[in-house]
Amino acid sequence: MVFSSLVFIFRFLPVFLIAYYLVPGYWKNAVLLIGSIVFYAFGEPRYVFLIISSVLVNYFLAKGIGRSTNRISRRLLLTIDIIFNVGLLGIFKYLGFIVENINRIGGLGLKVPEISLPLGISFFTFQIMSYVIDVYKRRVPYDRSLIDLGTYILMFPQLIAGPIVTYNEVALDLKSRQRKLMDMEEGLKPFIIGLSMKVLLANNLGTIWDNVGTAGYDNISTPFAWIGAAAYTLQIYFDFAGYSLMAIGLGRMLGFTLPENFNHPYAAVSISDFWSRWHMTLTNWFREYIYIPLGGNRKGAVRTYVNLLIIWFITGLWHGAAWNFIFWGLYYFCFIALERLFLGKLLKKLPRFIGWIYSMLVVIIGWVMFAVNGMDEFMVYITRMFGVYMGNDYLDHIISVSIYLVAGAFFATPLFMMIYRRIKDNVIGLVLHVVLFWASVSALVNAAYNPFLYFRF
Repeated sequence: MVFSSLVFIFRFLPVFLIAYYLVPGYWKNAVLLIGSIVFYAFGEPRYVFLIISSVLVNYFLAKGIGRSTNRISRRLLLTIDIIFNVGLLGIFKYLGFIVENINRIGGLGLKVPEISLPLGISFFTFQIMSYVIDVYKRRVPYDRSLIDLGTYILMFPQLIAGPIVTYNEVALDLKSRQRKLMDMEEGLKPFIIGLSMKVLLANNLGTIWDNVGTAGYDNISTPFAWIGAAAYTLQIYFDFAGYSLMAIGLGRMLGFTLPENFNHPYAAVSISDFWSRWHMTLTNWFREYIYIPLGGNRKGAVRTYVNLLIIWFITGLWHGAAWNFIFWGLYYFCFIALERLFLGKLLKKLPRFIGWIYSMLVVIIGWVMFAVNGMDEFMVYITRMFGVYMGNDYLDHIISVSIYLVAGAFFATPLFMMIYRRIKDNVIGLVLHVVLFWASVSALVNAAYNPFLYFRF
């Protein structure tokens, strides 16, 4: 079940909110935990036992780490916890990929396991690990309440696709949060904006990209290749940023303040700037729990670049068990490294629009690598983008395509949010939210296309 579905909006959410607001404060976490398990079971019933087991294992290991005063035993328990969590992620997400490549290199003919990926496993695994690591480093006390910890890990607003929330960010809300009707109103606003971004923009932009795939990458014209790449670039932003906004809105309805995940990444003027704005909670997680423990930039230039290489390799692998994702991560490492060496200083001396053009070109090419099925397809697509292949395939739906591309480009800029913040609390804002909500619902009623790109990351 996804947030942008009629079942969630008109069945699950109203029933859950009624139960949540009616029970006394000390029962709210229990209701939220049960509701989150039910929510997960709608989409992945066979893995409910897995996520519950994961909560139990991490609860007892963190409890052992928190209670122990022996450095060796604490480190041992942390090692067991990391092996357990990374092991689960490795089995479900990467085992098939590993066996497939062993067969390719060694010609062993091993059977490639077909294991379906549990929803959101990459997100809640990182969230669990951040909590246990923070307990180990004495940044937070271990949570004595299994229900409260389970609520933190499985809270449905951010369970499937983030944002990745550290325990410290919601610790106070978990134990004592205010229950105000104003939170419902303030939560509905970002939820509706996120819903409309997902349904009205991302879904329609996605059909453009799908039309490119249907035509075949080796058959499309150069203009159509660029249109498709631009459409996917906007689709993945509104898809993921919209879902994150819905999660933040739902969290606010429940009394939680979840962290922002996007800050107009397509306004970036460098690749470093882009990654400080895109999926910010993931970027922060990698910096806090991998890059800094590796030494960050404190151990000399060579070690810094080695650490960055490790981070970007893991970033690519985290997004998917395929070589194009790994190369996508390494592709960004190259530009981050170049900007640290000299390109960043050069860009600061040039007009901002040059940095923006450079950034968008790199990002668009990167999204093509991210979207296709393998590097062979990527090379075909790149030749179509940068070759001279003429045709009129892009003219078939040029009016509708242009409308969505122009609208997407505008709504991805900070200008829209500046206007929105001025009107969101007045009558115009009320009308806007009502119109966007029912327009989104109407689109969902007739929707034949409603994917979520990060659904199984």
